[in-house]
Amino acid sequence: MRFFAVTAPGLEELAARELRELGARLVAGGEEGEEGGVTFEGGWADLYRANLHLRTASKVLARVGQFFYATDFAELRKKASALPWELFLRPGQAVEISATSHKSRLYHSGAVSERIAAAIGDRLGRLPPTGPEAAAQGGDLPPQRFVVRLVRDCCTVSADSSGELLHRRGYRLATAKAPLRETLAAAMLLASGWDRAAPLLDPFCGSGTIAIEAALLALGLPPGRNRAFAFMHWPGYDPALWQSLLAAAEQAARNSAPRILASDRDAGAVETARANAERAGVLAAVEFSQRAVSAIEPPPGPGWVVTNPPYGLRVSAGQDLRNLYAQLGHVLRAKAPGWHVAILCSDLRLLGHTGLKLDTSFSTVNGGVSVRLGRGVVA
Repeated sequence: MRFFAVTAPGLEELAARELRELGARLVAGGEEGEEGGVTFEGGWADLYRANLHLRTASKVLARVGQFFYATDFAELRKKASALPWELFLRPGQAVEISATSHKSRLYHSGAVSERIAAAIGDRLGRLPPTGPEAAAQGGDLPPQRFVVRLVRDCCTVSADSSGELLHRRGYRLATAKAPLRETLAAAMLLASGWDRAAPLLDPFCGSGTIAIEAALLALGLPPGRNRAFAFMHWPGYDPALWQSLLAAAEQAARNSAPRILASDRDAGAVETARANAERAGVLAAVEFSQRAVSAIEPPPGPGWVVTNPPYGLRVSAGQDLRNLYAQLGHVLRAKAPGWHVAILCSDLRLLGHTGLKLDTSFSTVNGGVSVRLGRGVVA
C-alpha cells in the first residue's frame, strides 16, 4: 500500500530521514500536487511502525484510492464506490470527511464530501453516519476520518490512520505559556545535529518539551508507545503485530542518556516540566532547575544548546526582547564556548542580537507563525 506522512512545512526532509531509518520505501519525487509530507510504500507493519516511531510527522494517512479522474459528481461517486472502504470501516462506524479542491471542476468541497459518503454507502450497503451527531450514531467506535483531495480533477482519497495528531504523545497534560509542539521540539533536536551522546541544555524550558523529547530520543523510546491510534479500530487490525513492534522497540531502547539540563526562571514552569517528564517516563534522565539564563551552568566539554526563547508574539507581547537575546549570546560565549547552538525564533533581528554567527536557512511554522531555527557554534 501507499502511505503519506503529513508534516509541518519545512519538516519533510527530517521525516524522510526518520522513515529511511525505519526501513520504509520512500516514493521518489513524492506525488503530484502533494506538499507538506513524505510518501512511502509498505505493508501494515510499516504503517504501524511509522505511527509508533515518527517524531516529526503530524499524521500518517493510508491511501484508499489515488489518481482517478472525476469531472462530474456522478463520475466521482461511481469511481469512489469501487474503493475498498471495508478495510478502514467497521459496520455502523461513523465517518468524518474532509475535502479540498484545487483547480478542479468539482470545486464545492461540501458536495464532494456528500458524494464520497454516498459512495461509501454504495460499497458497504449502508450510508455511514456523518455530521455533528456522527459519533453518537457510530456507537462506541470513534468516527473514522477520510481526507479527499482534488487537484486538477485528479482525486486522492486517504484514511487517517493516526486519529489524534501525533504530537499528542500523552505526556503533556500540563503546559506553561506558549507551549511548543512535541513534533517541532523533536525537529529542532534533529535539525541541530545533536549526536545524542553529548550533553544538552535548554535554558528556556517552559513545559519541558525540548528536554523530554531529547530524553526520548537519546533513550531510543518511541513517542507513540503510550497512546492509541485510529488504525486500531480498522477491521484488519492485528494486535499481535502491534505488540511485537512494541516489544522490539523496548528491546532496542537504551538504559542511559547523556546529561540533559532544562531550566527556566519561572518556578511554575519548572514544576510543570517535571510533571510532564514523569508522565513521559524520563524524569530521571532530565535535570530540571529554576534559574535565570545568566545562572546556567553547562557541564564541561562541548555540547548542544537547543532552546525556544520568548520572541514577543504571545508570552512577551509589547516587551523589548533585544536585551534578553543579547544576554543569551553573552552568557553562551562566557560559559559555553565551542558548544553547538540551535535557537528557534520568529524574528531574525532578535537572533542577530545574540551576536552569534547563525545559519537561519531552516524554516517552519510554530502555532501558525513563521519561525527560523538559528544554528551555529558558540565562538
